[in-house]
Amino acid sequence: MTTDTHPQGPVAVIGTTTWGTTLALIMARRGIEVRLLARSGKEASALEAAREHPRLPGMAFPDTLTVTDDWANSLDDAAAVLFVVPSHTLRENARWARTYLSRGPMVLCATKGIEQGSGKRMSEVLAEEIPQVADDISVLSGPNLAREVVRDLPTSTVIASASDAVARRAQLLLNSKTFRVYTNSDVIGVELGGALKNVIVIGAGVIDGLGLGDNAKGGFLTRGLAEITRLGVAAGAQPLTFMGNAVLGDLLATATSGLSRNHRVGIALAQGNSLAQALDSLGGEVAEGVTTASSALGMAKAYGVEMPITELTNRVLFDGLSARDALASLMLREPTQE
Repeated sequence: MTTDTHPQGPVAVIGTTTWGTTLALIMARRGIEVRLLARSGKEASALEAAREHPRLPGMAFPDTLTVTDDWANSLDDAAAVLFVVPSHTLRENARWARTYLSRGPMVLCATKGIEQGSGKRMSEVLAEEIPQVADDISVLSGPNLAREVVRDLPTSTVIASASDAVARRAQLLLNSKTFRVYTNSDVIGVELGGALKNVIVIGAGVIDGLGLGDNAKGGFLTRGLAEITRLGVAAGAQPLTFMGNAVLGDLLATATSGLSRNHRVGIALAQGNSLAQALDSLGGEVAEGVTTASSALGMAKAYGVEMPITELTNRVLFDGLSARDALASLMLREPTQE
């Protein structure tokens, strides 16, 4: 595969998040004109003046990357648009962007989550809010810890779309010597798996925080993967998707890394911190597993799928159940067949 194919026009990245900035850097380093869209002139000016992101020190912006709050001019002629914002803000950002998307660009969603209330996947939210790009949407998931990716450490990921042509175009947009991109047609599996694994990773952090050992963690991750696979298949996903990079690879990376925000939340909860304290410790970054947990439980009830880990994670997060008592409840469940 060639790695120097450029889009027919500039690329806009919506979201000055750590991950959004990292994806912008991947493309800009290859000579692609990238516009990183901020929500305010103050933020755009600060990033332009520093020419690096405060959470990615030392990662200088190439000349091909500009930061701006001029959404109108940045989106009007964009060949591709990436949405890389927290899941709870995606619908708002999509509504803001659609006014300026006259060209109908390819859209890549790198936001992981399930919308609270509606239970919709992120690509469904985008298709609702920007119907003119519904056929050109792809989604991204994989073991992609931003602070490793931005340093050009070897990484792989998955881009899924209902259209093979769209998936291929998105693949060529991001694929590089250190960021290997695979395509997949199972949008439901890639998207749900990437979102649901964040809930399991919180529990993995709890196990590490309590010092319960590798046996406990290995068993927990295995049962967590089985749990999210059941829900994904019930929602229409392909079972094998959950054994691939988009889900299993992502789960393993984030459940074992101190760079994972969800993992850090789990550790903080195990140490006796409240949810508010655990989230404050992230320094303004978002742990998507927290907001996804309740949506996942709602989906499980709607599909009639048993998800004991997700249910107990919700109780720890929102009902005051101690992390240690939650794990004890899992161990005391009636023994069954695997």
